[in-house]
Amino acid sequence: MIALDLLARHIGIAYEGASLPIVALNTLKEAQGNELSFIVDAKHLQALKTTKAGAVIVTDAFIDAVPSGCEILRVASNPYLYMAKASYYFSKTPYESRRGAAKVDESSDIGENVFIAEGVRIAKACTVMPGCYIGADVTIGEGTVLHPNVSIYRDCYIGSGCIIHANTTIGCDGFGFAHTQTGEHVKIYQNGNVIIEDDVEIGSNCAIDRAVFGSTQIKKGAKLDNLIQVAHNCVIGEYSLLAAQVGLSGSSELGRNVVMGGQSATAGHLSIAPFTTLAARTGVTKNIEQSGKTFAGFPFMDHKQWLKLQGKLGRLLKS
Repeated sequence: MIALDLLARHIGIAYEGASLPIVALNTLKEAQGNELSFIVDAKHLQALKTTKAGAVIVTDAFIDAVPSGCEILRVASNPYLYMAKASYYFSKTPYESRRGAAKVDESSDIGENVFIAEGVRIAKACTVMPGCYIGADVTIGEGTVLHPNVSIYRDCYIGSGCIIHANTTIGCDGFGFAHTQTGEHVKIYQNGNVIIEDDVEIGSNCAIDRAVFGSTQIKKGAKLDNLIQVAHNCVIGEYSLLAAQVGLSGSSELGRNVVMGGQSATAGHLSIAPFTTLAARTGVTKNIEQSGKTFAGFPFMDHKQWLKLQGKLGRLLKS
């Protein structure tokens, strides 16, 4: 927790309002009265008008939309940069003691050279193979199997009946930076976590990034192949299937039973309708709103249209 006036001073914003205690950063939609939020463009204007945040970082373009009772941190430009600077003051240390002893059910098998931090909870009938790292306050549900050298960073949640294969990392920092006018990159500290629901299987050498705030989510029954990147704040719907080398940019949201072929990928901040199929190497650049369709290519298009296009290109090459 930090007082708003002190935080403003630390990040270089002139502020003379109430000394409100701030406990976290959050989105305009999710923020509560003891949290700080920000706005960067007009698509979030309605969320600003209804936010319950205790304070917002805002430019003159949106200052009139700040609701009554919400403290204003006024900046000339680039609220995103000030949010990045503020994120440092809410970051948790990667390793933390004094969380209380870990609780590991006696029926679970723990291999050699496993590190289990304080505050960890491991349910019954789990298997944790040699070389795994389990950070502070991680919860692992019943019957889950962690293969060798899996790393789970602090505060993450793994459900029951999950299988996570060797060398996968859960809860690493997302690739988030704000940029100054002179080209420096300011780290956005990732203060959320990862939630993996029941019966999820994740292949080897995958990276599942923690959220900036809130949670990156992999929902029940989803199956991920090897060498997959899931960026911060993504949501993977129930029973979705992702083949090897899929890449999800930040805040991508997949509906139920989405299938993504090898090396397919998404741009950030978009949604894919349930029961969508993406052929190998498909590049999704905008929202997919109609369920049950199949797409291919980059930029992506209807799969049948893509096949016709490939046929025509082939005939041109032969002529």
